[in-house]
Amino acid sequence: MAVEEHGGSLPRLPRLSDATLRDSAHMAGVEFGPEDAAVIADLLVRTGIELVEVGMVSGPGSKDADLVLATHEAVGPERSMTLVVVRDRQQVAKALDEAERLGVRHIMYSIPTSEQHAKLKLGSPSAKFLHTLARSAISQAKERGFHVTFSGEDGARTPKERLVPYVTAGFEAGADRFRLAETVAFLSPWQMEEVIADLTAIDGSEIEIHSHNMLGMAVANSLAAVRAGAQWISATVGGIGERGGNAPLAELLTSLRVVHGDTRFDLSHLTELSRVALKGAGLGDAFQSGPTTPHAFAYELPGQLTHPEAYETLPAELVGNTRELRVRTRLTPALVKWALTDSGVSVDIDAFTPWLTERQERAGGPLLDRDTIRKAAVDFQAV
Repeated sequence: MAVEEHGGSLPRLPRLSDATLRDSAHMAGVEFGPEDAAVIADLLVRTGIELVEVGMVSGPGSKDADLVLATHEAVGPERSMTLVVVRDRQQVAKALDEAERLGVRHIMYSIPTSEQHAKLKLGSPSAKFLHTLARSAISQAKERGFHVTFSGEDGARTPKERLVPYVTAGFEAGADRFRLAETVAFLSPWQMEEVIADLTAIDGSEIEIHSHNMLGMAVANSLAAVRAGAQWISATVGGIGERGGNAPLAELLTSLRVVHGDTRFDLSHLTELSRVALKGAGLGDAFQSGPTTPHAFAYELPGQLTHPEAYETLPAELVGNTRELRVRTRLTPALVKWALTDSGVSVDIDAFTPWLTERQERAGGPLLDRDTIRKAAVDFQAV
């Protein structure tokens, strides 16, 4: 039954998942602790959010294990979902072993679909290889009894003739839901409706939208996706997240209330949710989305710094911004190498990185940027 409102109609009211403890926790320099996870997850569920997405596993010894376990303790594994990275069959098997060890019931596969992202992360832009990998990963998870959402990472920039067969193959392999990830903010609301309509036309499809807010249209695009038949929206508290932020939960829920008369959610928890999440993320009292903020082009993954064109809607320089490294405990030699490029400081990176990591741990994990790493390298030279 369509939901009437003063701006048109929705075919149905959407179900909501929240990715604050996954997408935002992987924002450069942001690391939530288990205590934050428990409080945020509890408030989300009390608000009425159906699924709390938490953490990421790619193999044994997951760094996010404590976050996942704290969320399970707070709201139960049936109300949470964990991202599983997909690179090859053997890696997926190890990641699923870890997910089982943690008691995960719902997984979300991160699979790059655009040629650019597939070549960068899978080593091949081949659509055939992409389908084979997705089918294998989905089949493995379903055989183990997981509820499986599979994604189209960079799906918004993936052409229809590549995206639709991939999504079709995923559902044929037994997946429960598909998430279109607007990894790089790229679409207008009317373009989003066209993309989603192609996906909802697939037999037996259940579609979720996950938008980024670099262009300020994440809420509009999310509602446009639902208008075109998507059943789920993924948001984050305060909109915090990578690349200009995500669809902000409060704005999304209040839009559903005002524009569509949706009274399913308890909005009284939203201000407390924002306060807790912003404090835990170390972002102060407010978070601003868009391309002009210090975090808009900040990264902690080496591939994002060395291949920024794969992740950016537009280059930092176009809006007078700069590309930056922001990291706490996830320091790697590749990040150090990038920070020291053209600095005139020469150190043995393989020796310097563990030295700096140990110093970070002793100091409680303060934020590192390019200048901080360069100054630390000078200190290391004097050791």
